[in-house]
Amino acid sequence: MANVVSDGAAISGTRTERAESALDTLTASPVTPDRLRRILEQALVFAAASFAGVYTPGDDPTQLCLADSAGLPRTLYGLRDSYPVAGGSPVAEAHRTGRPRWLGPAELAGGPEARRTPSGDFSVAALPLGPAGSGCLLAVSEHPGGFGSDDRACLDLIVRAVAVPAPPEAAEDGRELPPDTFSLAMDSGRVEVGDGILALFGIPRDGFDGRVETLLGQTVPEDLPALMSVVEADHMSIGDRELEFRILQPSGPPKWLRLRGRLLPGEKGRPARLVGTLADASTLRSDVTDVARVQRLAAALATAGTVKDVGNAVVAALRKPLQADRIALAELENDRLVVTVLDPPEPEAWPEVWRSEWRTEWPDAPVRSMPTLAAALREGRARIWPAGSPLEPALADVGPGGLAVLPLPAGGRMAGACLIGWDRPREFAPDERALLTVCAGLTGQALLRAHAFDAEHELVGMLQRTLLPRRLPRLPGAVAVARYLPTTAGLEVGGDWYDVIPLADNHVAFVIGDVQGHNAGAATLMGQMRTALRAYAAEGHAPDVVVSHANRLLMDMETDLFATCAYVDVDMEQGTALCVRAGHLQPVLRHPDGSATIVEAEGGPPLGVLGGADFLMTPLRLQPGTVLALTTDGLVESADEDLDVGMERLARALSAADPAHLGQVADALLTGAHRGDDVALLLMRFDGMAVRPLRESWTVWRVPEAVRHARRFTRRTLRAWGVERDTLDAALLVVSELVTNALVHTGGPVRLDMSLVNHRLRLAVADSSPRSPMKPASIGWEATGGRGILLVEAVSAAWGTIPVSGGKQVWADLVAPG
Repeated sequence: MANVVSDGAAISGTRTERAESALDTLTASPVTPDRLRRILEQALVFAAASFAGVYTPGDDPTQLCLADSAGLPRTLYGLRDSYPVAGGSPVAEAHRTGRPRWLGPAELAGGPEARRTPSGDFSVAALPLGPAGSGCLLAVSEHPGGFGSDDRACLDLIVRAVAVPAPPEAAEDGRELPPDTFSLAMDSGRVEVGDGILALFGIPRDGFDGRVETLLGQTVPEDLPALMSVVEADHMSIGDRELEFRILQPSGPPKWLRLRGRLLPGEKGRPARLVGTLADASTLRSDVTDVARVQRLAAALATAGTVKDVGNAVVAALRKPLQADRIALAELENDRLVVTVLDPPEPEAWPEVWRSEWRTEWPDAPVRSMPTLAAALREGRARIWPAGSPLEPALADVGPGGLAVLPLPAGGRMAGACLIGWDRPREFAPDERALLTVCAGLTGQALLRAHAFDAEHELVGMLQRTLLPRRLPRLPGAVAVARYLPTTAGLEVGGDWYDVIPLADNHVAFVIGDVQGHNAGAATLMGQMRTALRAYAAEGHAPDVVVSHANRLLMDMETDLFATCAYVDVDMEQGTALCVRAGHLQPVLRHPDGSATIVEAEGGPPLGVLGGADFLMTPLRLQPGTVLALTTDGLVESADEDLDVGMERLARALSAADPAHLGQVADALLTGAHRGDDVALLLMRFDGMAVRPLRESWTVWRVPEAVRHARRFTRRTLRAWGVERDTLDAALLVVSELVTNALVHTGGPVRLDMSLVNHRLRLAVADSSPRSPMKPASIGWEATGGRGILLVEAVSAAWGTIPVSGGKQVWADLVAPG
């Protein structure tokens, strides 16, 4: 296999000669922030090192600090970010004495750092950067024999090439930038670029406005998210970044560019800056450049959020460059490997044992039953078996021409394994072995992060689902559907909610709201507000009173958060509604003729802002076929679209929809929704009740003959409704008992309500006392009271009490035949 330098040009000769040519190319190029990192990467390629780092004196002269590094995470070898100059570490000794230290596993096992090292089966080289006191290059090798003669010669070349470069400051002092260099101010987006970068984008110097958006506008849309993760300060930590991306050309395929840069912190009143270089990568042979493979994999894993994303990134970075026939990634869970990604995904491409256990635990046995794999995981190092190696069938059939098993270390343990198989015999060069070792370390760390992200994301989703209604109730004369889309921004939990609350007398309350913020506190407060509104509505309060009570409750909770809310109480019998808004969006109505209007409903302040706020009610009229739409601002507002424009767009989309299929209407309205915020959508189609109940009410005055007047009103009404004699007699008995109890045991007004629907007669007496009547457990012959409720229970099909506006309503149902 031909070795190549980092810029992709092939170099022939011995390994030392090739390393010298590569380093000469790097040191001859203009000084860039990433040059030290690129030099250290040559130790991975030419000296077969798994880690290389430079330690130099820091601000504290008594400490040696890690200036930069490349390769596997230093924690795998127990290495620190800094060492005392006077200490006994190899780093300190090489720095103090100016003499190199070559340490094998035996020397390391007895050293002072042995207890910090997860595994001592590796060798270390500590080489001074110059005379005593100049710093040190530290390299680690996992080869059994340590660093050979060629490896040591390459490390000597790397020591001579190491120089910590200063970042380009041309933009600060007025000097012209080198052609391939840029400097981006993170606060303003202003960018200084060299002439070579403008030539890559095809922009003349006098036609460039100095805005980074001008350059980003030519990026291929699929590559823009990865590029934004590099150039946005909120998503970066101080340090180096590297990425390859594509830009559009006037004709022909897109052009590949390679960005290398470092984010520098602001100082002396200056903003943070991203400085670095940009080069044409279209002609680079990056598919066969080991360093480029690692760089591309690291960039892809930096943006991988889930375990599945990690697997896909590994497949994209390794399968084609290595010409592998199959790649499997599996997590290690309690001594079992659980498959995450199989590529190719077709079952026919895998051995029989894989087909029988497709997408389940692999391969239906614990790891200890496969000695070869168990040994590789126990040793924690990449293992490669050429064609014909004696392996258990579960492994041999994955790669009959060659098999690589990459244990994935992370956090001091094994996170899983990656298997790479070839069908044809393949020779493995030393550089490929180093490449696989580096890729395994990067993948293990990313897999650990992604596993934690998946677990936390599932917990967040469970919390959100628990706080929202599991299903909507069936409604008399209407159909309702709801949709909720959580934000796609990381693990944020939104405060959007909706609810459908059936009330007495065929009223239904439709509620939608949004709590300020995107965190667990907002979600918890959302659950409390939803419960409070439902409780106040069930007590029988008017819509404005329900919202006022919720506002007062939120004020008393002493939270810094506030909430918006829209509450619509719909009378399903009459086709009327009362709407109350507390800082929320207006409802939208789609009329039966297909037109849609944004309701101009009276609005009050958000809940939790003003204690004595008034919430006015706006009456609405609903014809059969009318659709009511309630939503949150995540559907209609974004950074690119004003709220009014979004509401008009929603009204047009609702007008064009077919209300016969309400679920499809909801899905269509959510298509293309902005996912930077939660979205809640509640739709209701009012059809009207097929059978409207017969209703009458009577105010019972507190006079001596009040019960007789109530019985007379009941007899007259039920005769007019055609109720038969037997049911009429039972109804008169129930009315007598309920009205008597209300007059004797409560004060204030008393009201008698009667309704008849579908041969079911309901008699209800409301009073101002919240105390429900108690049914006695037993009554003696001498008792003078307590029999009334027993009589009501005896003649009724059902009875009960419900809260009504601070009091209660005692009801009883009778079956009215005919």
